[in-house]
Amino acid sequence: MRLAIIQSCYIPWKGFFDLIGRTDLYVVLDGAQYVKRHWHNRNRIMTPSGPIWLTIPVATKSRFEQSIDEVGFAEPWADKHWRSIELAYRKSPYFAEEAPALKAVYETAERLDRLTDVNTLFLKALMKRLDIPTAMVRDSEFSPQGARTGRLLDICMKTGATKYISGPSAREYFDEPSFAAAGIAVEWMSYGPYQPYPQRGPAFDHAVSVIDLLFSTGPAAASHCRPMTVESSVGSG
Repeated sequence: MRLAIIQSCYIPWKGFFDLIGRTDLYVVLDGAQYVKRHWHNRNRIMTPSGPIWLTIPVATKSRFEQSIDEVGFAEPWADKHWRSIELAYRKSPYFAEEAPALKAVYETAERLDRLTDVNTLFLKALMKRLDIPTAMVRDSEFSPQGARTGRLLDICMKTGATKYISGPSAREYFDEPSFAAAGIAVEWMSYGPYQPYPQRGPAFDHAVSVIDLLFSTGPAAASHCRPMTVESSVGSG
């Protein structure tokens, strides 16, 4: 059983879904500490003038140690984000087909109180749209113990995982021998290369929210979340 354990992100880029799509189970690590200027509450969309940020305003004042699943909002945001999306993509080839479903998600998100619930809502909707069958659960279901690698290993053992797939940024702190000792193989993700597609910005940018892909390619979006060649995209650690 292949497992990924990643903090939730707001409307992530296609590489996130490429990684999740390679697993049997995705554990949302929202018991981890919230980090400012991370992808937890923001992402980029493309406009004809270039990429812009969509940032969810979260309540962080005097809450320095709060975990992601404790983060609430500083002010209403969902309608403003949708209006920015509509302005950026209303002339895109598949906006008419894709917009109603995504707008409905934003309308639901507007009624939620926590960032983790908003991110989970969007992740589930986008995974369904991209035909990703991976199961998703929160780390709180396993009462994980330890810190950093130890916490990840504890979750892996409680889920019965035999393979753990990780993004490359974790290499700097990851204790791979402890996974090997537990009989769990580690695989390191290498993103792409991804196929370019017609994009409305002045210069093509892969690292924008996957919604750019939906509005630009419609029914072909799922195939664009996979590398053009897969033979060497994941290697054993």
